[in-house]
Amino acid sequence: MELEKTGFDDDARIVVQQHDDEQWIVWEPFSYQAAQETYTVPRGMCTDFASVPRPFVWYLPRYGPYTLAAVLHDHLWRDLATTGALSYADADGIFRRAMRELEVPFLHRWFMWGAVRWGALVKPGGRVGWAEDAPLVLLLTVVALPVMAAPVVAILVAVVQLFVLELVLWVPLRAHEWWVRLRGGTPAKAVVRPRLELRLQGGKADDCPPVGWVEPVRT
Repeated sequence: MELEKTGFDDDARIVVQQHDDEQWIVWEPFSYQAAQETYTVPRGMCTDFASVPRPFVWYLPRYGPYTLAAVLHDHLWRDLATTGALSYADADGIFRRAMRELEVPFLHRWFMWGAVRWGALVKPGGRVGWAEDAPLVLLLTVVALPVMAAPVVAILVAVVQLFVLELVLWVPLRAHEWWVRLRGGTPAKAVVRPRLELRLQGGKADDCPPVGWVEPVRT
């Protein structure tokens, strides 16, 4: 029996604490009523918001009107789909429906759904139900590629060029730091080596605190 009303709690909101460069810890739980079950994102769960590769952030930022749905999707994948309590196909379907209820534009939500369906292929058990979605996923991919290919390539080239430029500047700065230390001095500033970060996949939650973790009170 389906429930008549679906959607997020009226007071659902994103309250997080930064854990590292990629992950945030949910500080305030919220719930989503699906067609047949209620899903609650627990306090202490790690999220990276929308797991968007860097070359696509110009079109789909990591957070936006879909943020509640993205954090819910992290919960469905990490806590339920990995244990077999929910299929990846169903988790992705809930994600798409939640975005629709958040009034995310049509193409945005369908492209994001197509992206997570592709992502499910590399997950244990993620191929279950994929054949049924394959025609639609392939159609979305064919529609998206001609529009996104040029800007994605341009962004990748620009990112690599800027990295090379920063690396070229880093070499003499690092050499100067080494020279100062060799003479027994202390460098005035730390020289940080540049990193090339393309973020081709979502962040990992392996080093996050366990779900339900609460930060100790400082006295």
